[in-house]
This record gives sequence, C-alpha cells and structure tokens, in this order.
Amino acid sequence: MSSVTRDFFCFLLDAAQRTLRRIRGMLNRFSRRGAGAFRSADYWEARYRHGGTSGSGSYGRLAEWKASILNDFVSTRGITRILELGSGDGNQLSLADYRHYVGFDISETAVKICSNRFKDRDWNFHVYSPEAVRRIGTPFHPQLVMSLDVIFHLCEDEIYENYMRSLFSMQPDYIVVYSSDGNFSVENTHIRNWKFTDWIAQNKPEWKLIEKIDNPYPWDAANPGETSFADFHIFKKSAS
Repeated sequence: MSSVTRDFFCFLLDAAQRTLRRIRGMLNRFSRRGAGAFRSADYWEARYRHGGTSGSGSYGRLAEWKASILNDFVSTRGITRILELGSGDGNQLSLADYRHYVGFDISETAVKICSNRFKDRDWNFHVYSPEAVRRIGTPFHPQLVMSLDVIFHLCEDEIYENYMRSLFSMQPDYIVVYSSDGNFSVENTHIRNWKFTDWIAQNKPEWKLIEKIDNPYPWDAANPGETSFADFHIFKKSAS
C-alpha cells in the first residue's frame, strides 16, 4: 500500500468514526426523549432490582465529603427534620447524622432496601410521586429539603418539571441541591445535564442561591469512580 493510499484510508476511517460518534449521540438523545424508548423510573427500578447501586457518587471519598458538608450544615443550624427526593440505595444516607428523615425514591426496590436497612431509625421511605410528596412531605414540615445526584438523572422533560416542582412545593428553611448545572456534556442514556438554576430563576425566583460549594474532586474521565461534575448549591427563600 502506497503512502498516499494509506493516508487516504486513514482519512476515511477517521471520518467514519466521527460520523458514528455523531450518530451515537443522536440516538442517545432520541432514546431519552422518544416515546417509550427510555424511562428513568424503569431504568432505576431495574438497576436496583438486579443488585446495582446508586453510583460512585454515593460511595468512597465523594460520599464521605458530601456527608461531612451535610452533617455540618444540619448541626450548625439546628435542623432536625430533613426530607430528600432521591434516597437511592441508602449508602450515602448511612453516613448521615439526621434525627428525623423522610426519603422518597422512584424505585420501589430502593425504598424497600432503605426501609429494611434503617428500620431502627426514625426515618421513613416512600415511593416518589408528586402526589406522595404533597400527601406525606408537606405535613412533615421539613426544615431542609435535599436533592443529591438526582437532577442530571432526570432524562424526560415532564419528569424533570414535576420533580423540580415537588422539590420546591414545601416551605423548608433551606433547599440543598447537589448536581451539575449545565456545565458538563456526556453521551449517556440515563444522564441529561440540566441548567437547573435557570429553572429556579424562572419559576421560583423567591428562592435565592446563598452558597455554592465546589466539589474538591472535579470530573476526570481517567478516574470516573472518584470524581464528579456535581457541586453543592444552597438556596434560601428571600424575605420579600
């Protein structure tokens, strides 16, 4: 094979690979938004039912750092009633020092796992729906409502909208969100990177960002199990 032929072949191969990557990205986006092609609830239920976990963000140094931030936040402010939308498999929660806690998750299997694991605590777990949050969460009168590593896993428009409205449907003292915020791009059927602070500004402008705590282990593709593209965002309702 001549050098000219070899160079031309390499050019065609590179062009084909770029095209395949674009097609794969289009298919991922379509599978997230296409009718019946991908459902977040089905994905997480199947994942937990087959022994999967909440993911690397709920384990190791990331989980320990998140727990240190949250435990200090709760302790210094005298918060005793915490509600979380997305309690997952409970590993992150196992590091928490909360007195009264109500957790919701979209997966019935995850709810059963946590209910059994923390049966000796004053913690309660329920399958998530906007109706369940209104029925159970509102009379609980949480002082803190949390969303940890959840928002970027909400792939459908309606699911995202309903979740955000549920998150802001109660009247806590604080809302804490640990998530990316439009600052990361990844091709994955169960990840969608929302600019959630724009939603808050447009729909709940009375809730103001009072503190952002950067993750000390920012995303590194070479070390995905111990790094993350999420940061803490702390909101408080303005007095006016």
